[in-house]
Amino acid sequence: MVSTDELKYWVGFSLVPGIGRVRLSQLKEHFGNLRDAWKASEGELRQAGLDSRSIDTLRLLCPKISLDAEMEKLERYKVEAFTCEDSRYPSKLREIYDYPPLLYIRGNFMPHEDDPCLAVVGTRRPSIYGRQVAEEITTDLAKSKITVVSGLARGIDSIAHQATLEAGGKTIAVLASGLDIIYPAENARLAQTIMEQGALISEHPLGVKPRAESFPLRNRIMSGLSLGVLVIEARERSGALITAFQALEQNRDVFAIPGSILSPTSRGTNHIIQEGAKLVRNCTDIIEELNLSVAAPQQLEIKEFPPANNIESAVLKQLSSEPEHIDKICRHSGLPMPEVSSTLAILELKGIVKQAGNMNYVLAHEIKTG
Repeated sequence: MVSTDELKYWVGFSLVPGIGRVRLSQLKEHFGNLRDAWKASEGELRQAGLDSRSIDTLRLLCPKISLDAEMEKLERYKVEAFTCEDSRYPSKLREIYDYPPLLYIRGNFMPHEDDPCLAVVGTRRPSIYGRQVAEEITTDLAKSKITVVSGLARGIDSIAHQATLEAGGKTIAVLASGLDIIYPAENARLAQTIMEQGALISEHPLGVKPRAESFPLRNRIMSGLSLGVLVIEARERSGALITAFQALEQNRDVFAIPGSILSPTSRGTNHIIQEGAKLVRNCTDIIEELNLSVAAPQQLEIKEFPPANNIESAVLKQLSSEPEHIDKICRHSGLPMPEVSSTLAILELKGIVKQAGNMNYVLAHEIKTG
């Protein structure tokens, strides 16, 4: 384990653009430690094998960086930094070629070798079908003690994190920015909950804002932490597919949820299934393919539910595991909108019905009404 004094130099080098794993390894090999490398002269850096551009950058920026101030900032934000030499550094991530030399972590969970992780990615604009599948499958993953890894983005990422948290599971959000900058800002509350029940992870020091080129780099960490990647709805040439291709390069499994051939958000997933990604129908397919020794979640038991009145009975007859829009429920039940709306709200409170988005409803349980 790296000493606190040595760690601050790892943090310092992470603040210098262009000093990644390869150059850091050169410095470590030549000087034996990063403390001496930080204080090295131009000639010594050249002897270590660094190019002129890297040397100029170091000579310009190092004198401007207060290492003690950076360490105090980490402490203030309750962020821990783990080097790739630390025994607590995730072993799966260390397997990939371009693993980050330093990880910043904010939360109370660091995945170990015995903690199976699965990355879940997808479109930022999911369909009702995509939302429903993401909720159900990540809930089952969480109940199977599989840590769900995603990127805190809108859409499938957020749904995966939220469903995992609600199921009492562990989830990791990998950010393309410093851990003091939550992107998108609307997910600040979700990020706070993730820290309480999992962790936020980044290779970027505090204060770094997300840039377009940072997201593909972020994705390699998501797949690198995981045994595989599950793609739930993705357009062609999407960021989710980039993650899937990175997973293949890292020798990870790639799973995909099939969708309608008419849906633009399923063209990417259907394509990678055609190219060899494993078609997934449920959580059990993933568990069996990964040969995990965890119990697959049991199917929901049939729940006894006597309707309180004829209106509840009529509404329930229109519902199943497939989403039904409230307008269709009204038409088929013959009931007015206000009565159907209030009845659905009551059934939601009772845990019998849940909304699948955009005023579409599904049964939360298989029910027996009599």
